[in-house]
Amino acid sequence: MEAQSAELKIGALLLRLLIGSLFIAHLYWKFALLPGGAHTWWGGLLKSGYPPIVPAYVISAEFAGALLLIPGVLTRYVALYAMPMMLGAAQFWLARKGFFFTKAGAELPLVWLALLGLQVVLGDGACALVRSPDWRLFTARLRLSARAS
Repeated sequence: MEAQSAELKIGALLLRLLIGSLFIAHLYWKFALLPGGAHTWWGGLLKSGYPPIVPAYVISAEFAGALLLIPGVLTRYVALYAMPMMLGAAQFWLARKGFFFTKAGAELPLVWLALLGLQVVLGDGACALVRSPDWRLFTARLRLSARAS
């Protein structure tokens, strides 16, 4: 049982490193490679009809993923915070290009969404700097407070 637990912790660590690296790569693309940079990207979302809070949230979720996932700072909560962004990205591309990523579709954001969901379930993993509070304790407290009322 302990070997399996250690393997899961290593798996969660590797997943955390993978997702964090993907966020870094995506931010690099957005700020350094995209013609016009993040300003063009931001303007494109506004032009598509999204309110200014959407690109602001997306940038904050990407930076949180890039800066906090790799060292393992509140991993579960960072992954949860980024999940709506990936769901929105999947909807954005599905409506414009369809499902398959060969035409910039929803397929890849759905894979990111699944990876983030796995990170939430697996938790912080090995070598995390700031562990996420155990959500079983949180749900137990909720049940106790519901019984008391």
